[in-house]
Amino acid sequence: MATPPDAALSRNFGLLALQQLVIRVGWIFKTESVIIPAFLDSIAGPAWVRGMAPVLNRLGQGLPGFLLSARLQGTPLKKRMLAASCVVMGLPWLVLGAVTGTGGVAASWPVFLLLYGLFWCFAGLNQVLTGTLQGKLIPPARRGRLITAGVLGGVIPAVGFAWWLLPGWLDGDRPDYDRIFLFTGVCFVLAGLCVLPLRESPDVQGPRRRSLRDQLRGAWEILRVERDYRTAVIVAGLFGSSIMIFPHYQALARERFALEGIHWMTWVVVQNLSMGAASLVVGPAADRLGNRLVLRVLVFASAGIPLFAVGLTFLEPATAHDLFVWVFVGIGLIPIGFRVIANYILEITPADDHARHLSLSQLCTAASFLASPLLGLLIDWTSFETVFVLQSALLLGGGLLTFRLIEPRRLS
Repeated sequence: MATPPDAALSRNFGLLALQQLVIRVGWIFKTESVIIPAFLDSIAGPAWVRGMAPVLNRLGQGLPGFLLSARLQGTPLKKRMLAASCVVMGLPWLVLGAVTGTGGVAASWPVFLLLYGLFWCFAGLNQVLTGTLQGKLIPPARRGRLITAGVLGGVIPAVGFAWWLLPGWLDGDRPDYDRIFLFTGVCFVLAGLCVLPLRESPDVQGPRRRSLRDQLRGAWEILRVERDYRTAVIVAGLFGSSIMIFPHYQALARERFALEGIHWMTWVVVQNLSMGAASLVVGPAADRLGNRLVLRVLVFASAGIPLFAVGLTFLEPATAHDLFVWVFVGIGLIPIGFRVIANYILEITPADDHARHLSLSQLCTAASFLASPLLGLLIDWTSFETVFVLQSALLLGGGLLTFRLIEPRRLS
């Protein structure tokens, strides 16, 4: 007996929210703004090495998904590839957990960066598949609520696990990064199992291979012809540039205010609680008012985070010590902004080409991140303050560009 459409929608909504929940639990243990840069600093040191993490982050998200977008879009049952992408996302962390000795001593920072880059290649495919499958199974007016369900539902258990496990794992001079990485890998593998029961009707199998020349020509044509998409990609790039300074917030706190160790756990928890609280407003607002307006608010709000961090350096150390946690309240808005951007792109692009448009936007966003190591060098040569102010200027530019975006729901 066929499943009624409403029952299938409810089932798929619940399973996709569950998958995001489990990923969120694992993600809190590898937070890019705290855990990863702190681990890199413990095995490397220079800011330019720390600045390599955002490069691998964005290139991994952009390039593999773009090269494989035709294959991803043409796969009849996308849930199988989504499940596989979750599993392979977990493998680098399981390997890192195995090669990282108790107390956080890894073989070398090049080994870590190699595995970290592989993770982001798999994660980029996962994000394209997640967006494509949501575009297929969830109607536009419910995608905002899916953000709320996945984020808020994931934050509560994620914070619970972090509060329970991280104090013991981060306490002392040498945190137990091996346990942190193993836990992360297990969560990602489990997330893959959550999507297998999705109710998905097979698509007509499309073309599974395109030459690189054809892909580049097609990408250029999309950017040349589709003005609204091109503007959205530029906004995404400017907004995404905020990740370039993620690793440097904890370095600023450590070098200027001597904050580390147990403070990391507090920041991780606060960042995720902020994300969960924001999702209560962002999801319903995006469904009711449209993604464009919500995105505009998030981009402008994010521009204030680096300026706030800079402002703390002018205060008394004791006061800055107490207020620095608010930096991570603001950082909690950033991941939600990326989901809103993805939902906006799903609305303004053809359903049969979602994978290519999503992956192309990620690739274009990644281009600016090649400058991330130079950003680290600029911090070494000048100061945190100089780089953070430049970052705020970029985000303000992205906010102004949102006024050139269309609202697709007014056109339907």
